[in-house]
Amino acid sequence: MSLAPRLDLRQSQSLVMTPQLQQAIKLLALSNLELEGFLAEELEKNPLLTSGAEEEPGEAAPETDFSGDAPPEEPLTADQLVMTGDAQADAPLDVDYEAETFHHDSPGDMGSADRLSQLPEDGPDLDALSGGAISLRDHLLHQAGEKLEGLGLLIAQQIIDGIDDAGYLTVPLDEIAYRLGIPLQHVERVLGFIQCFDPAGVGARDLAECLAIQAKEADRYDPCMAALIANLDMLAKGQLPQLRRLCNVDEEDFADMIRELRAYDPKPGLRHGGEPAAPVSPDIFITRTRSGWSIELNSGTLPRVLIDRRYHAELASAHNDRQAKAWLSDCLTSANWLVKALDQRARTIIKVATEIVKQQEGFFLHGVSHLKPLTLRTIAEAIEMHESTVSRVTSNKYLSCARGLYELKYFFTSGVASADGGEAVSAEAVKSEIAKLIAAEGDDILSDDKLVELLNAKGFDLARRTVAKYREAIGLGSSVQRRRARNLR
Repeated sequence: MSLAPRLDLRQSQSLVMTPQLQQAIKLLALSNLELEGFLAEELEKNPLLTSGAEEEPGEAAPETDFSGDAPPEEPLTADQLVMTGDAQADAPLDVDYEAETFHHDSPGDMGSADRLSQLPEDGPDLDALSGGAISLRDHLLHQAGEKLEGLGLLIAQQIIDGIDDAGYLTVPLDEIAYRLGIPLQHVERVLGFIQCFDPAGVGARDLAECLAIQAKEADRYDPCMAALIANLDMLAKGQLPQLRRLCNVDEEDFADMIRELRAYDPKPGLRHGGEPAAPVSPDIFITRTRSGWSIELNSGTLPRVLIDRRYHAELASAHNDRQAKAWLSDCLTSANWLVKALDQRARTIIKVATEIVKQQEGFFLHGVSHLKPLTLRTIAEAIEMHESTVSRVTSNKYLSCARGLYELKYFFTSGVASADGGEAVSAEAVKSEIAKLIAAEGDDILSDDKLVELLNAKGFDLARRTVAKYREAIGLGSSVQRRRARNLR
């Protein structure tokens, strides 16, 4: 064996995850709104990319285009652009876009004229378009500034900073007193002022104190109500006879006290909560037509990306530096790859959504009771893609149909065996049936064993523990809890 240095030529195969492939995989998992943020970053990095919204009237469109609809197979040539002209500049002034010629046959076709026609006759509600509601902290600070000053206002600011979104004080008073270097009674006195602020019950340290503040505000905090509030644990356990004896009232007064207590707000701060939840925007529209199902991407939230070929030509002709030309070539390659990746993403989403509609057509026609068991592997095998690709496509994406708005993951559920040996049913269908049975139970509260019996009669082969698991998953209590809640009404 020779120990001398030498050169060897070897040939091997390896799987390499290129940056372009990583980018294509990342795009699959993004929703339309997340994709808009990603493309905004790409537009800043690549000077050859431009957004479709930046296109000026009277200016010829760049050569490469991507939008919510599938792009053409072949890009238009310069001669074709000259022959077709600019749609905005050449449009005659007397064209009626509301006529039947321009028929809007899909949700994505609604234009500005359609949206304006749906506004009230007296114009849009400008108050509804104003900013969000004032936060709880700002609301309390405004009241503190009107009623307190000096050291009292400083203490109030420290207390308000310790109040959570529900309106409860989460910071101990002795900690605030130590932080400010003042006696504890000063902090307690200012807390008393804050507990008189709007909303009633704010600044409480526990549920009993919150309800007591609201009872005092309503001038209903008598010894009987105080005894009721001091023993909320007995009320939660359903120990009504013992609690009524503690309050020393008859059954009629006791029922009135419970009804009044239920009318109080256990979380008063949520009236001035944080940022309102952003509405979910669908990524896919599903509509039924005479010929079948129409499946399209939401072009309203899907951004457009264009490659400015003319700007590339100007830069290429203006610079003779080799390094600059290499950088420009990299930008063009990256832009072309991004457009292709967006095109492939759109086609893949449509492909997966089409197969979901095909597999779950019973749901779209008849509702959740006809939802079938479905796995990612089933969709992947049907469209000849990898299971991980289908998982990325169905993540963080929502589908809008005549029955409502659903996440794509909703259609993938486990199966429950049929009692008669027939086709398995979806777990979501079983949950829906359990909810219907409990909603119609009336005064005769159904136990889990009775639910199993009724479900078996409907063809669902379920064990008692499975019924209990599904019942808890949809937020319904046990028979004991439901009976106790019914007695409190």
